[in-house]
Amino acid sequence: MNTIQPFRFRPLLKPVLWGGHRIAALKHLPDTGQPIGESWEISPMPGHESVVATGSDAGLTLNELVARHGELLLGRDVAARYGGRFPLLVKLIDACQPLSIQVHPGDALAAERHHSPGKTEMWYVVDALPDATIMAGLKQALTPVQFEALARAGELEQVIAHYRPIVGDVFFLPAGTVHSIGAGNLLVEIQQASDVTYRLYDYGRVDADGRPRQLHLDEARQAVHYAPDAGIASHCSPAGPGMVKLVECEHFAASLLAVDGRQRLEWQPMRSMLVVVGTQGRLDVITDGHCHTTLAMGESLLIAACTRTIEVAGKGQAVVAHIPHNQ
Repeated sequence: MNTIQPFRFRPLLKPVLWGGHRIAALKHLPDTGQPIGESWEISPMPGHESVVATGSDAGLTLNELVARHGELLLGRDVAARYGGRFPLLVKLIDACQPLSIQVHPGDALAAERHHSPGKTEMWYVVDALPDATIMAGLKQALTPVQFEALARAGELEQVIAHYRPIVGDVFFLPAGTVHSIGAGNLLVEIQQASDVTYRLYDYGRVDADGRPRQLHLDEARQAVHYAPDAGIASHCSPAGPGMVKLVECEHFAASLLAVDGRQRLEWQPMRSMLVVVGTQGRLDVITDGHCHTTLAMGESLLIAACTRTIEVAGKGQAVVAHIPHNQ
């Protein structure tokens, strides 16, 4: 079986009006003064593709990397299921102002309208200021007419569940969940490889040209889950070294890896690639017994499915995600 060293990508920094300055500081990048809201860590999105930063494949886009290595990178199950398409988009998000209240369509609606997958996502809270909030899921059942009336009146916040996040909180948002990330949150986001968002309310903000940002109430009508949402929020506080499951759905599975010393990951070669995002400390990732790759807080790695063994040493934590094969 081939040996492929883990891939590190150049971060794609996204300046947005609600962004902050923590991502640049976390990555030890110069602060340009622009508010950076997102770093697309691993992205196959057209026009926004990740580019390999180091090694023999440096300069290749993620999609070129998949074309070169195929199922050795993706895994047999993933390559067969997604037709050679990389199925995840991995981000860091820094909200200095609240994001719009929004919703994402599911697979069927997104395919019909946008020729795209839907967007189910999860957030892991890396840091949260004391007054940070997250809104996710309806508190009560609404009809589409009631929902739209509240949206047009700017009163959706009244019917969405509010949370006070702390480090280690996990939010799972299936497509159709109405949500907003409040100011003060630094998150890891694992999601389907889709960028389809329907904006429902945006606090009256305007774009760089002074125009109100577009809302998508008509498009959202069929996407919203109008029933009360349960099971959105949970918390992960590892009692010691090991892996703790965060989320598992048909689109992805994610766990929190806590390391203090050295440990070997349970791993089934050729099932699925592995995405690893550092959330605390600094780790040494050892693949196939001899490839050493460092992973600091705020850094991300893509580990090929053909990797035979994975060990992690040091003291820190990381979110680890893959495509489940038992769905």
